[in-house]
Amino acid sequence: MFGKRLAEIRNKKGISQYELAEHLKFTRAQLANYEQGKREPDFETLITLADYFKVSTDYLLGRVDKPASSAVEEYRNVLFYLGTKEALTEEEAEFLKETLVTYRKVRGKY
Repeated sequence: MFGKRLAEIRNKKGISQYELAEHLKFTRAQLANYEQGKREPDFETLITLADYFKVSTDYLLGRVDKPASSAVEEYRNVLFYLGTKEALTEEEAEFLKETLVTYRKVRGKY
């Protein structure tokens, strides 16, 4: 699934394997092997590709069908709890995430 998703998203962006390889400092053969399913990326490479295409690693791996998972989407339930109809900004969502991580660290649950 990874290779198919990588080729699909690269083609949608209109980027050749050569262009992508040059930009990310990979070899074209390395990308071709990923797309053909002959090799799988290590974690660092997977993250690099996800960041480049602005998609989640889960999308590249075929675990979800939506290309991107933003902090806004992850914390959408907070809005329902607060009873507000305002959209949560990326900055607010990131703040909430960091606050929760800090809280869990203090409580010994992280």
